Amino acid sequence: MQIILLKDVDNVGLRGDVVDVARGYARNFLLPRRLAETATPSKVAELQKLDAQRARHEAKSFDEAQKLAERLGATQLRFDVKAGPTGSLFGSVTPTDIADELWEKHKIRVDRRKIAADAIKRVGYYDVAIELFPDVTAEVKTVVSPEGGTLPPEEEMRAKEQAEATEAEEAARAEAEAAEPEETLVEPVPAAAEAPVEPPADSPVDSPVDVRPSDEGHDDADREEPAPE
Repeated sequence: MQIILLKDVDNVGLRGDVVDVARGYARNFLLPRRLAETATPSKVAELQKLDAQRARHEAKSFDEAQKLAERLGATQLRFDVKAGPTGSLFGSVTPTDIADELWEKHKIRVDRRKIAADAIKRVGYYDVAIELFPDVTAEVKTVVSPEGGTLPPEEEMRAKEQAEATEAEEAARAEAEAAEPEETLVEPVPAAAEAPVEPPADSPVDSPVDVRPSDEGHDDADREEPAPE
């Protein structure tokens, strides 16, 4: 079933994308939650027209992209969002949110599909990379702060994140080591002295060989008669 996303949906697409999904997924999840609408020819044509209008404001050359990258490098975005006590967001900040904020607050148009960032789901400081043109990428400082609260200084936040990452890595390593079976040392068993192997009694090797000439093929005339007494 073909639908138009009204919001960014993880593992599905960004707002405004026309995508094909399973009919049951659309009817039971996306449509009831107003995350998408059914794609009709008129709505798809309207989206294409809107994309063309947006594209006119994007960088058209390497030099334009370089100038835009300088502006973005000096820009800071801020999102005040609802978050839990551990810093997890009740929702997320998506690439489309970042593109909308750049246009609404700074009149900078970027293609949301070229924002190299997954949905942000924790408070903190982020450097969001945006591809403006081939070989031209800018980073936009983005602050995601709890609504009605404040964030610690950036250095403190980054140090805390690094400490948490190191702790998680050490815990994973310890768990992996604990799961490994212990090596059991096995003493080598000395090889028994090899006893000489006696051939069987009826072995043809040990049987006496009759080397007497055979009488086969000789005539009786060739046999020596005993001398008469």
